[in-house]
Parts: sequence; structure tokens; C-alpha cells
Amino acid sequence: MMDARVGIVVEGGQKALNAAHGTVVDGGGAAKFLPHNNRRNQQQQQQRQKSQIGSVHQLLAGGIAGAFSKTCTAPLARLTILFQVQGMHSDVAALSKPSIWFEASRIVNEEGFRAFWKGNMVTIVHRLPYSAVNFYAYEHYKNLLQSLIGENHSGNTSKNLFVHFVGGGLAGITAASATYPLDLVRTRLAAQRSDVYYRGISHAFSTICREEGFFGLYKGLGATLLGVGPNIAISFSVYEALRSFWKSRRPDDSTVMVSLACGSLSGIASSTATFPLDLVRRRMQLEGAGGRARVYNSGLFGTFRRIVQNEGLRGLYRGILPEYYKVVPGVGIVFMTYETLKMLLGDI
Repeated sequence: MMDARVGIVVEGGQKALNAAHGTVVDGGGAAKFLPHNNRRNQQQQQQRQKSQIGSVHQLLAGGIAGAFSKTCTAPLARLTILFQVQGMHSDVAALSKPSIWFEASRIVNEEGFRAFWKGNMVTIVHRLPYSAVNFYAYEHYKNLLQSLIGENHSGNTSKNLFVHFVGGGLAGITAASATYPLDLVRTRLAAQRSDVYYRGISHAFSTICREEGFFGLYKGLGATLLGVGPNIAISFSVYEALRSFWKSRRPDDSTVMVSLACGSLSGIASSTATFPLDLVRRRMQLEGAGGRARVYNSGLFGTFRRIVQNEGLRGLYRGILPEYYKVVPGVGIVFMTYETLKMLLGDI
């Protein structure tokens, strides 16, 4: 669920950069002599055209930056998944204390170094459609909410925060639902160890549909959608609170560094709060995988209850350490890549 916090830090940094650079839209000298209404319409049309071009660049930059960041942090992401699914088909009492170094050594020795990137190709394929759906869904929901609230409240800060939060949540739910099968296939591929059941993306899709039916591609969707709202709420509120506090105490600090630091801390906060839901989602995605028997047959809350009974509360946080380790580099990489691509695409 890193997409929400990445979006927040990128948007915050983009606003900061725009403010620092002082972006000005000039309607041209001839426009000054047009009647007021015509000049305003012409300026609005120019702004819309510029906004459309900027939107495409922003979408491409965001998608590529996200894919690049995911690729760089893929080894930690795979370690997180492997730890999360421990205990599903093993005797919990026999499980050793999770060790990142031990598990990383096992992967290298048994599967080879390239195995750290198992399932990463699906992640890359997932990024652009996810970014596209999320971006355009947010614009649609934002316009809808603004029309419902009314134009008189467009300058109201609390109303704008409401539109941003609710629009972002609905867009996240829409994007997650539309691209969920790719996320499930990625989990199945990444969770495989030395015994390979799914030989690739297309083979995984066809095998799941054949053995588990079409709706087998949507196992665990409920846990995913349930986590979207809290993830965005925590990321957004923590990010804004930290940035406001920081700027009030140290107003001369670099806006980019403030955005990166606050984005990383908000990511850690949201990861901590929503990690149990993410763990349950991973386990439900692996229900019946590879021809194995189902482990949890009692739905989302029944799965929570069974994990706590068998593994204790700590069982809900298996894999939290590699998740923490990937937050800071993940946010930093996507932010810097995003800004670089925006500048390059802006020159085209």
C-alpha cells in the first residue's frame, strides 16, 4: 500500500517546487486588448490545454518513477511477502525467529540472486494502468465532489481537504479494484520458493482461472479496499502535520528535503497502522495457491482471528522490518525520479 504515501510526498514536493520556481501563465500581449470575458475565456482555454499536456507528462512520470522505485526495492518487498506468509502451511511452533539476513542467504543459495526480483515484472506491468486509473479517477471524483459542494466553497481550506481526501480514497479504491488481478499474480509469483508452480504471468492467470475460477483472481480484495481509506488518511494527516510543524520551526529548510523526510515518516506511520491488513491480504491471496488446500475459510475477520489465535498479535506483523527498510529509499527514489522525468518530458 505504498502508492498512497508516494502520491502524497510527490504531490507535496511538486507544490513546493512550483511555489519555489514561481510558475506564471501569461496570456500574451494581444490578449490585454480583448474584452474582459473573451480574454478570460482565452486564458482558461490556454490553461486547460497546458493542463492536459501537463497531465500526460505527470502520468507518465509518475508511472515510470513508481516502476523504477519498485524495481529498486523489490528484494525487500519479496522478503516482506515471504515473512508475511510464514505460518500458513507450517507448524507455527516450529517457525524460527524471522531473520532478514538468513532468509536473504537462503534465497541466494537455493534460488539464485535473480530470485529477489520474482514477480517484479508484474509490478512493472501493474504500475502504468494503476497510475492511469488512479489519476483520471481522482480528477473525475474531484470534479464530482466540487460540483456537489458548490463553487462558493472552492476556496475553503477544509472543503478542499475533504475533496482531496475523499477523492483520493475513492480513486485508490477504483484503481486497486481495476488492477487487483495483477497484484494477486505478483504475490503468487513472489511467494514461490524453489518449487515453481506458476511459470510466468500468463501461465499464472490461466492456471488460477482454470483451477479457482475467475473470482479466484480477486481473493483478498476486501482486505485491500478496507486498507485504502486508513492508509490515505494516516499518510495525509501525518504528512501535513509534520510538514506544518517543520516549516513553523525551520522555515528556511529545503522544501524538497522537508517533503522527503515527512513523506518517509508518514509512510512508516501508515505502514505500522495498516500492516496487519496487508498481511491478511497476502495470505488470502495465497488461499488454494499451487493446488494446496485452503487454510482460512472464514472470511476477512475470521482470518484475523485465526492468525491471532495461532501466532499471537506479533503474527500480524511478520515482515514489518523489511517493509520499514524499503519506505525511505522507496519514497526518495520515486520522488527524485519523478522530478527528473517531469523536467525531461517538459522539454519535449
